[in-house]
Amino acid sequence: MVRIYGNVRPEDDYPHPLGPEEHFNESVYFNFFDRERQLGGFLRIGNRANEGYAEVTVVVFQPDGSALFNFKRPQITSNDAWNAGGLRVDVLEPGERLRTVYDGSVVYLRDPRAMRDPSSAFKENPHRRLVIDLLHEGVGPIYGHVAQPGESDNEFARAHYEQHMRVTGTVQLEGEEPMPLRGYGLRDHSWGPRYWQSIADYRWITGNFGDDLGMVISVVGDRKGGVFHYGDELRRIADVELESEYEPGTNYHRALRAIVTLEDGTKHRVEGTVRGFIPLRNRRAGHLTHIGEGMTEYLLDGQRVGYGLSEYLDQLA
Repeated sequence: MVRIYGNVRPEDDYPHPLGPEEHFNESVYFNFFDRERQLGGFLRIGNRANEGYAEVTVVVFQPDGSALFNFKRPQITSNDAWNAGGLRVDVLEPGERLRTVYDGSVVYLRDPRAMRDPSSAFKENPHRRLVIDLLHEGVGPIYGHVAQPGESDNEFARAHYEQHMRVTGTVQLEGEEPMPLRGYGLRDHSWGPRYWQSIADYRWITGNFGDDLGMVISVVGDRKGGVFHYGDELRRIADVELESEYEPGTNYHRALRAIVTLEDGTKHRVEGTVRGFIPLRNRRAGHLTHIGEGMTEYLLDGQRVGYGLSEYLDQLA
């Protein structure tokens, strides 16, 4: 049985009753990285049933630097399942095993930075069918918190938890043979009101180094935290000293260095190099949010190599 830190329950893996807020969102997110194939990406579906649609995001970073991408807002009328826009999430064993399946179109981006102008990127690049079928199995504990009524006015992730995963399955692009995928990743589940514009900025840095070790480094404004898991043991981060390097003239991060101090005083040095990058954005009520997504190779304490996603969010207007 998976170990749980916080007041999360295994049955929280299923969709929850739809909240009364117009902008109620229940989202599930899975990233995955195959170290040998240098292939990775993430899948996300967020149900916004009170607004009548789901947000579906598909990103696959390929070894040559190109990316496969799609973002859709398919119509939905309930929060009973995550199944829209070609993406489906099945809970096979709560807290332990989940399956993600995507069967739909993607745009092939030889240069993923073309997404700085989404309209042109979708019109000027070829579209192909992509089929993803992945099994996600927990290798670390579940950790998070479910706010009780009246406890929090958080407009981003009032109820939220994460878990490091082992990932196996296939990725198949139209006209090509299926590519086996064996690696690691992280899953994230949140529900409650969600405005991407409700938070000024954050740096969310996730990585796996094997079955026994994973990390999440979180810098949200002046708040610094996150966790390391060592098998089933979870240790919280007390402080982060983060330096980021950007592509010239942009806010596209290409490398990072962090000194992480755990609550027990243990320190880790994390060096990250972005191997694949795509700039995404969210627009709402005239506000524009930049979300830079980087498939990142990490070196931990100068010894262990791992992979994960570094996500940088900034409000632009």
